[in-house]
Amino acid sequence: MLNITQALRRSGHPPTADGGCRTLGVVTDLSSTTEPAPAEPAQPATRGGLRGLIARFEHLIRELGKFGTVGSIAFLVDFGIVNTLWKVGVEPLTAATISMTVAATVAFIGNRFWTWRDRERSGLRREYTLYFLFNLVGLAIGLLCLGVCVYGLGSIWPVFQGTLAKNVAKNVVGMALGTAFRFWSYRQIVFRR
Repeated sequence: MLNITQALRRSGHPPTADGGCRTLGVVTDLSSTTEPAPAEPAQPATRGGLRGLIARFEHLIRELGKFGTVGSIAFLVDFGIVNTLWKVGVEPLTAATISMTVAATVAFIGNRFWTWRDRERSGLRREYTLYFLFNLVGLAIGLLCLGVCVYGLGSIWPVFQGTLAKNVAKNVVGMALGTAFRFWSYRQIVFRR
């Protein structure tokens, strides 16, 4: 059982000489005071809602943002090269392979030295080799979408052999599927922690 002096000290009010409490100049007799109820344990502050979700996945959001920025730059490189090669008459799959190889090199440099620069280095040769192996899978995904558009659907409906249809197949559908695969593989395998 707490005595009055201990209770006053815990409450933040110093006791007076007569055992009372001086609050706002009034002397109070605390002889009838009962023991205070035990304080509830402090709960750690947790964030809820959107802020909590952002705080929990902040590192992933930053990685996605950097990956997206690097990918956007690589996309512009890829888009410019492939459309230039198509205009000069290079076969669609050959043009796409050349442009994607150049864009993948740009993306490797950006991802290695910016997106995942904080990750442990496991050797440039290993990282570059794995990066390009996984890029080959991403390339195959994009080429498959382009091939289905041009040679599959395009053989039935000529509209799928046009520049707009090729760009949608390669740069929208193929890019989305290939990017999802690349992000997973780079994060989990190539530039692992």
